[in-house]
Amino acid sequence: MLLLAGVAGCTTVQDQPLPIELESISYETGPCFGACPVYRVTVSPDGTGTFEGKRFTAVTGERSFRITPDQYRAFAAQLAPLRPAEGSIRMSGEACRQMATDLPSAEVTWFSPIGNSQSYYFYYGCDMERNRAIAERLTQAPRLLPIQAMIGRD
Repeated sequence: MLLLAGVAGCTTVQDQPLPIELESISYETGPCFGACPVYRVTVSPDGTGTFEGKRFTAVTGERSFRITPDQYRAFAAQLAPLRPAEGSIRMSGEACRQMATDLPSAEVTWFSPIGNSQSYYFYYGCDMERNRAIAERLTQAPRLLPIQAMIGRD
């Protein structure tokens, strides 16, 4: 009987969900018809961050920065409700009943240390009224990081 209890209690690391504190998160904006900031920011739970300004940002190119554990957790928590259980979700094109044109997009990708990733892509013109909460959640996320001076204007 003791042997069965011991075997039943064995699990592998892969059976356990990884804690969010082990994942890097990338947040990338897409262009619009106009001068919307286009950049990618990636943060890791070890406090490292990378900002890459692409177009219409105060800083062009790659810059490193540091964040606190609280900043990482706040950023991760802000984006967590959008995270798919697996794979990716795209809120654009055929996924939209109504679509306004010429607006920017945002894509969030969660990277685990074992190589898995999930991503969420959102086009801001996709069912704007119905998806207002998603748009606000995505818009607020980068404000939780010390990158506003690198982005410049919103």
